Amino acid sequence: MELLELMKERYSCRGFEDKEVEQEKIDLIMEAASLAPTAVNKQPQRIMILRGEELKKVDECTRFGFNAPLNFLICYDKEISWHRRSDNVDHGIIDASIVHTHMMLMAQSLGLGTTWVCAFDEPKAREIFNIPDNYVIEGFMPTGYPAASPSEMHYKRKKADELVFNSK
Repeated sequence: MELLELMKERYSCRGFEDKEVEQEKIDLIMEAASLAPTAVNKQPQRIMILRGEELKKVDECTRFGFNAPLNFLICYDKEISWHRRSDNVDHGIIDASIVHTHMMLMAQSLGLGTTWVCAFDEPKAREIFNIPDNYVIEGFMPTGYPAASPSEMHYKRKKADELVFNSK
């Protein structure tokens, strides 16, 4: 599948079949995570793979687990991530977001659905999953075989030329 077609087909899946995701597919998703570019190649991403009983813990910190058979908790290590010298802005969230996107596109190419979950109780997630203090939680990625079609919102896209601006 061509990349642009893959991007067009990918949508935020909020309904999943009750079917386990094969380890080979999880391995490919994690390989995509390892191939994502990061600032100064620091590779600060840290990812928990959540399955089985661990999924009940997800429901304790967000209502957006969508009963997925697999979930990824995507973090980055703020002690490793690159910080811009001029103002010390941490680019770890950008790195983790690129990683997250790579993972979502790989999952789509494997016939899996995903969604990006940023609405969660951060202190609760940190406690439940024993996240180290130097890790910043970027989000969850419920993953599985889609049981739902894209919503109408998926098809509402601005044209590329509407996204361009010029300063005056």
